[in-house]
Amino acid sequence: MFTTDKIRNIALMGHGGSGKTSFAEAALYLTKGTDRLGNPTDGNTVCDYDPEEIKRKITISASIAPVVYKDTKINFIDTPGYLDFVGEALQAVRVADSAMIVLDGKAGVQVGTQLAWERASDAGIPRSFFINKIDDNDASFEKDFNDLRDTFGQTVAPVLIPVADKSAYINVVTNKLVTFDKAGKENEADIPAQYADYAEEYRKMLDEAIAETSDELMEKFFAEEPFTEEETIQAVHDGTVSGAVSPVFCGSATTLAGITQVLDIILSSFPAYTAKGTEQVMDDDKVENIDIAVDGAPSIFVFKTIADPFVGKMSFFKVMAGKLDNSMTLTNLETGSTEKFSHIYTICGKKQTEVTELACGDIGMTAKLANTNTNDTLSTNSSAKPYRKVSYPEAYYSMAVMASAKGDEDKISSGINHLIEEDYTLKFENDKETKQLVLSGQGDTHLDVVVSRLKSRYGTTVTLEKPRIAYRETIKKKIQVQGRHKKQSGGHGQFGDVWITFAPGEEGTEGLTFTQSVVGGSVPKNFYPAIEKGLQEAMIRGVLAGYPMVNLSADLYDGSYHPVDSSEMAFKIAANLAYKKLVDANPAILEPIGSLKVLVPDANVGDVISDLNKRRGRVLGMNASEDKKGYQVVEAEVPKSEMADYTIALRAISAGLGTFTFNFVRYEEVPAANAEKIIKDAKLDEEDAD
Repeated sequence: MFTTDKIRNIALMGHGGSGKTSFAEAALYLTKGTDRLGNPTDGNTVCDYDPEEIKRKITISASIAPVVYKDTKINFIDTPGYLDFVGEALQAVRVADSAMIVLDGKAGVQVGTQLAWERASDAGIPRSFFINKIDDNDASFEKDFNDLRDTFGQTVAPVLIPVADKSAYINVVTNKLVTFDKAGKENEADIPAQYADYAEEYRKMLDEAIAETSDELMEKFFAEEPFTEEETIQAVHDGTVSGAVSPVFCGSATTLAGITQVLDIILSSFPAYTAKGTEQVMDDDKVENIDIAVDGAPSIFVFKTIADPFVGKMSFFKVMAGKLDNSMTLTNLETGSTEKFSHIYTICGKKQTEVTELACGDIGMTAKLANTNTNDTLSTNSSAKPYRKVSYPEAYYSMAVMASAKGDEDKISSGINHLIEEDYTLKFENDKETKQLVLSGQGDTHLDVVVSRLKSRYGTTVTLEKPRIAYRETIKKKIQVQGRHKKQSGGHGQFGDVWITFAPGEEGTEGLTFTQSVVGGSVPKNFYPAIEKGLQEAMIRGVLAGYPMVNLSADLYDGSYHPVDSSEMAFKIAANLAYKKLVDANPAILEPIGSLKVLVPDANVGDVISDLNKRRGRVLGMNASEDKKGYQVVEAEVPKSEMADYTIALRAISAGLGTFTFNFVRYEEVPAANAEKIIKDAKLDEEDAD
């Protein structure tokens, strides 16, 4: 067992394709964690082991790569860089103690770089940068470093930099020239005179950043006294832990250059779990900080779940307090149920290694916990407070799920519900109005992966199509109509006769307002309930396109009956016949309208507003964001029917930096041109159904 001070948990984050998985692979290979250097393109890396990841050649799920280096265990958590799989990145930063943001040396700072910084900042963990692929002829360390400083500020500090021809690197902390052979083995030497000025330039930047970490160093900095190597190492450590310094490294995950140097700096400068001193727990809805108890009651936080159809549910957890061993029974603080931890494992990609115990701060996995899900806290102290949960984004990209084989609906629902156990950024519902199974996620690629997993894991084939909109119908004119039902077929006949005044209901009424102003007993009172029920049943289908009728007022003011032939059924039919004459009451289609709030960079506001106008949106206002500098919040009301692809459209407009919320507020009348199309489509759907 590794003790808490010998464990580092680091989330590898950044833009898709920057080389996060390759960095983890290189670190594993150099430390004998794997006997070959895998490549994502070849589909043979340790971290990208899921069939979907191998097929698509991208990271989809966060995975653990524990690297043992100089008696220290570094749990690298490899995260997806693609926006569709943001939930996996959020899980990782919740249990990581620091973040290393990987950049493509050719591309520099990208949208994924900025988002990774924001997520790490929101999680309150230190940030560092690794500029990968620096050996490429088109990569420029100087440009990338300057972009980092321009984007994230002067706390960005150079630690490992390349020389001009990229044949060697300079460790700015130790003032040494570092060379690497093809196996990644490093050699250190004094900095040659030809690189002295270059090294000094970056050394001044580092000194300026670390001077902020203590008053003593600040005094020496202003007195132009050089920092010792010991002072520099300590200051980089203190600055990294506090967030005052964001160290920058460079290298190549494919040639292994720079990787060992980074591992050395991780050991000396990156924080262990206990460095921050406290952990966040929930007291009802309030976040509190409690001291991290290395020797306290064993407590774990489940940050990730995999629903494996063969192994069962696999729960990934971090030991947040105390020491966990395989003889313990813990209480789930969410459900109150107890769980026996008879088998606990460490994970390297998909490889499981059973262990008997894990120290505070370490990451492990156990299988088949009966009543435990992602975000649950388990502890031997049943009165402990649960740890702060991962907060996931809403799922707004929705598609209707259509079974390819008849009768597979239950099987599909079961499979999707299993997938939702492991992915809280998915949403699934049976829309009773449209009679469709609707799956919502973070984007088209996200849902495409779900469809593939349904087939590979659960043997169900489905197709996705644009979901129907739950329109409504109403009337805009007051009319008086008769509904008369008379039928004679031997014996007792059927007779019901009603005169009803139909009118738009009062604002805010959803269904039917039924009143009676009949005088003289022309319709006996005992038939009133049947007439009302007949109208309610008829309102399920509107008179224009078959959508539910709403906001309808009906007053029964006259009619007639037969003492023998009249019945409740006859009056229900008469009410239905009267209802059908609403085609003369100026009926209209109503559509759901939602309140939209879009958070985008200042530069994208014009394009957002232009796009909303095309979507029949009404822009209500615009305000500077209180939380994000350089961002605006655009508020609008938009028809739901125009929002189907908005997740993808906003990404294109804002290069992935924009986010939005959308919530239903009310129904409004559809413009005539749109109503015509809705009616036409409804008739075609009826014909297809027939």
